Amino acid sequence: MRHSPVNPGVWPVPLAGGAGQDVPLVAVAHGSRDPRAAATVEALLDEVRRARPGLPVRTAYLDHSAPTLARALHGLEEAVVLPLLLTEAYHSRVDLPAAINEARARDPRLRLHYGATLGPHPLLTAALERRLAEAGVPPGDPDTAVVLVSAGSSDARANAVIAEMARDWSRRPHPDAGAAHLPSTGPGRPGERGWWAVTAAYASAADPTPEQAVALLRRAGAPRVAVAPYLLAPGYFADKVRRTTLEAGADVVAGVLGPAPEPARVLLERYNAALRSPADMAAS
Repeated sequence: MRHSPVNPGVWPVPLAGGAGQDVPLVAVAHGSRDPRAAATVEALLDEVRRARPGLPVRTAYLDHSAPTLARALHGLEEAVVLPLLLTEAYHSRVDLPAAINEARARDPRLRLHYGATLGPHPLLTAALERRLAEAGVPPGDPDTAVVLVSAGSSDARANAVIAEMARDWSRRPHPDAGAAHLPSTGPGRPGERGWWAVTAAYASAADPTPEQAVALLRRAGAPRVAVAPYLLAPGYFADKVRRTTLEAGADVVAGVLGPAPEPARVLLERYNAALRSPADMAAS
């Protein structure tokens, strides 16, 4: 049996009913009119394919791009459907279940395992730090305040997850700080932890907006402000966040998560967890 070269802790995938091959993974992204988004999704799934050779991986989209989930599932008897979404909100709670029901209506014998969204997950925070480092910001730099930017949602629960993620990130000690250093209770205490501060912002549907968060940190005296987009792929939101935060005074805007090893590892973890749950087969 195979082990993922990305992370030995990701256990081998069981075979599908003794058929000699793994249960296919069907990753469902939101979709975008911007062709960079689909290219990024495919590059991320290529990371998954390299990490788990032989695992059949298909792509589907909820909107704007092809194929639909029903089309991606065509010809399969069993599959693991994973939402390629960073938070659990309307798309994962409403749109994707509706697409699954449509696929089942077309083929009542289809056995589907439905997995969790990508986030929240500590590996995604590590991916954010990777992108910041690529932009020239050392992890846990005590002179840098970070604005964690999500797309935002009309679902307050999804926005609360991002706020909690920012709080957890701000409490995480600098890797070189040592065990004696305690988390800070506020910004500007570099002797006790890494980042000067971490604050959440939302590109739509909620406040503060990314530019508001940058302005607030500037007024609070942050020596440097870096923006970390919690976005999977480039597109409208990523472009808008970069433009508006730089205009508001941000020093650095990191790249989107994209095809990094960490999201690929999370996908495989979600796949394994979903596969170990019973397949939900519609009644014949």
